[in-house]
Amino acid sequence: MRAFLHTAALALSLALLPQAAQAERLKDLTTIAGVRQNQLSGYGIVVGLDGSGDQTTQTPFTVQSIVSMLQAKGVNMPPGTSLQLKNVAAVMVTASLPAFAQPGQTIDITVSSIGNAKSLRGGTLIMTPLQGADGQVYAMAQGNVLVGGVGAQAGGAQVQVNHLSVGKISAGATVERAVASNLGENNQIRLELNTTDFSTVARVVEAINNHFGPDIATALDGRVIRVRSPSSSDQRVAFIGILEGLEVNPSKLAAKVIMNARTGSVVMNQTVTLDTCAISHGNLSVTISSDPQVSQPGPFSGGQTVVTQNTQVEVKKDPGKVVMVKGGASLADVVKAMNAIGASPQDLLSILQALKAAGSLRAELEII
Repeated sequence: MRAFLHTAALALSLALLPQAAQAERLKDLTTIAGVRQNQLSGYGIVVGLDGSGDQTTQTPFTVQSIVSMLQAKGVNMPPGTSLQLKNVAAVMVTASLPAFAQPGQTIDITVSSIGNAKSLRGGTLIMTPLQGADGQVYAMAQGNVLVGGVGAQAGGAQVQVNHLSVGKISAGATVERAVASNLGENNQIRLELNTTDFSTVARVVEAINNHFGPDIATALDGRVIRVRSPSSSDQRVAFIGILEGLEVNPSKLAAKVIMNARTGSVVMNQTVTLDTCAISHGNLSVTISSDPQVSQPGPFSGGQTVVTQNTQVEVKKDPGKVVMVKGGASLADVVKAMNAIGASPQDLLSILQALKAAGSLRAELEII
């Protein structure tokens, strides 16, 4: 029995000890400069819709696009021809070009209606060039649009499940141009921390130099680390693979409280603490009610029925509560104190602002 109690006490004491910081891989903490995605976009036409396309009287650019496409195919429309299209929709096509993508590879694309088409379901995207920010064409898109929804309407009634004006085409674009990469230029790479933190940068530099040797990594600022890499491409790839697997204990996050003034949401991280302070909270509610009163005249009196309003105003003040919070209180203590005084999310916004103004809140207050 004593052994059992001793074991239970030991387990409880270990549970109460502060937990060590969780080590994270450099792959999760940093990115490599130059290894990034590039956004592509293009203007296209979806055809083959079942009467759910753009209303051409309200989207003249759809008709202009069809006329231009037909002229490029050698079809000239007679002058004065008015097209009434129901199976065509103008769309924007977007995609992300992965790092090191080469010509011939395929990527997924998203097709979004820019007119007033009711649905893109069952449509086919006509060949669309996808351009980068520099105006160059990096991919060509075409294929059948897959819409994850369904809709139907008849007799004024309408039923719709999910969104019908946006669809995807898996492997719907073929890469035509590769983006030049300067990875390993001058036999060095640059690691960029996801969040600026001088302490974490120092730990990353120490971990790299301890593993590969002194002066391999150098901190440039609170975010960027320069690392010397092998000159051979295959050795460089193996080196980066090992580098991404190194584990580092990042420093604690800066204490921050994020408040959304529109929704009343409040989010605090675990490093938020309070200095010694007293928090009071009380509610004042005013209720106004109005009951109609009917005054009916006697028979044959010649009077008129009169309706008057009996208005009652009631003011109710809930008793205020004062809670004492000791210095160094953790997030759990802060939440417990707020719950004890019955603070709502909207009340919490005002209380936290007052604590910050009083200098008792040890955290950065950010309102979004």
